[in-house]
Amino acid sequence: MRVKSKSKKWNEQVAKTFAKELGRLKRMNSQMAEYGVQRNYLELLLELPWGEYSEDKFDLKNAQKVLDRDHFGLEEVKKRIIEHLAVLKLKGNMKSPIICLYGPPGVGKTSLGKSVAESLGRKYVRMSLGGLRDEAEIRGHRKTYIGAMPGRLIQNLKKAGTANPVFVLDEIDKLSESHQGDPSSAMLEVLDPEQNTEFYDNYLEVGFDLSKVLFIATANNLGQIPWALRDRMELINVSGYTIEEKIEIAKKHLLPKQLEAHGLSSEHLKLGKKSIEKIVEGYTRESGVRGLEKQVAKVVRFVAKSIVMEEAYHTAITVEDIEEILGPARMERDKYETNDVAGVVTGLAWTSVGGDILFIESILSKGKGALTITGNLGKVMKESATIAMEYIKANAENFAVDAEVIEKYNVHIHVPEGATPKDGPSAGITMLTSLLSVYTQRRVKSKLAMTGEITLRGKVLPVGGIKEKILAAKRANIKEIILCRENEKDVLEIKTSYLKGLKFHYVTEMSEVIEIALTKQKVKNAKKLV
Repeated sequence: MRVKSKSKKWNEQVAKTFAKELGRLKRMNSQMAEYGVQRNYLELLLELPWGEYSEDKFDLKNAQKVLDRDHFGLEEVKKRIIEHLAVLKLKGNMKSPIICLYGPPGVGKTSLGKSVAESLGRKYVRMSLGGLRDEAEIRGHRKTYIGAMPGRLIQNLKKAGTANPVFVLDEIDKLSESHQGDPSSAMLEVLDPEQNTEFYDNYLEVGFDLSKVLFIATANNLGQIPWALRDRMELINVSGYTIEEKIEIAKKHLLPKQLEAHGLSSEHLKLGKKSIEKIVEGYTRESGVRGLEKQVAKVVRFVAKSIVMEEAYHTAITVEDIEEILGPARMERDKYETNDVAGVVTGLAWTSVGGDILFIESILSKGKGALTITGNLGKVMKESATIAMEYIKANAENFAVDAEVIEKYNVHIHVPEGATPKDGPSAGITMLTSLLSVYTQRRVKSKLAMTGEITLRGKVLPVGGIKEKILAAKRANIKEIILCRENEKDVLEIKTSYLKGLKFHYVTEMSEVIEIALTKQKVKNAKKLV
């Protein structure tokens, strides 16, 4: 052990600790229970990669090639990674930033870490944090306990053999608390470039330098990450894919992968653009491509079965074949519905699996002007309906709504899919439009959707999740979208090719929304209200 220690690149403090602990081992009887504990500790000190770094490849063109090969789209993420490599090349050594890739499931956040490791020529380490609730998993146990072990960070660095791997911290938003401590608080030291030069593990009892490790955290929901931890990371949004991107991903990545996994080659099966589009639109409802991969695998299995059982099948799978193999299309419900009825308006929503469209319906019945709301709505969404109602009452004359109608009719607002919980302020302008449509019996413009928060002063405020909402609108064949003026910057960040066929109306006042959304034309079978 002493001979091995001479080749170690550790600092003076670690060298002193090692010499002291080795002295203790020499004086200890090998039959003592503590002898094994002491020996394990010294072996860990010797096996850890103190000051051992793999050499980075700084061929940025090759790095870009690797990232493009493994991931289609995700331009913003790739750009950030290439920038990091460029700075690393110029400076030579740099405190690695902590990158947090957040977005819906199945968009390639974890596999991006693998590609970054390959492009840099570094070792790749992945540590899943989902459901972790013991602080000792991060910081380790004290040596005095029976069965004490170092934390998983130190264990993984020992396996990697270098002190600068690409370290993927998977599902950082799924850390949970328990009586055994709060692991998310223990992560604060790990993920702070100012503090992690001397990361203290309870088992190791000496500081280990984590500043050269490139940490990449992944998360689905930023709201579940404690604010102090979120503050230490550089957040990069990995949003969902468009239909065009999914088609390319299926052709370049998913189909070849599934063919290889099922022992087939490209001669046995060909999927054209139309067939893949049918799978995407009819059988998957997601931002990522995990569900798409499962459906492609079903098609490949069908071909494998046909070959083995010597049944006839088409090598080039048609849209009709897709329906035969996968059954009737099941995911057609986010299609745009007609607006022949007053009070039905299309809104745009953000969900944990990406964007979606929702319908808001209003109906009048004889009564005393009461407002009722249904559809499994949260507190904020109910407040939006109340604000919209009060705004209409206060400005009834401006919108040509008879005050007598408001007094003598009850209004009921419903948001379909009652089993799905819905909340957030972004349906404000949709509710307002729905109420005014039912009060005036005017038709809502066809193939139009909207999202925005409202205030009692008649202002329209910006909302989040714009890219996901726009992709959802495109999937649903919507042509026009109403957004707050301040959301224009979010639209400018989206590739222009994704926005093809969409027209945007930017507004700041509720009156502008009504001007754009409602036509002068009355709906069929319009009720005579007064």
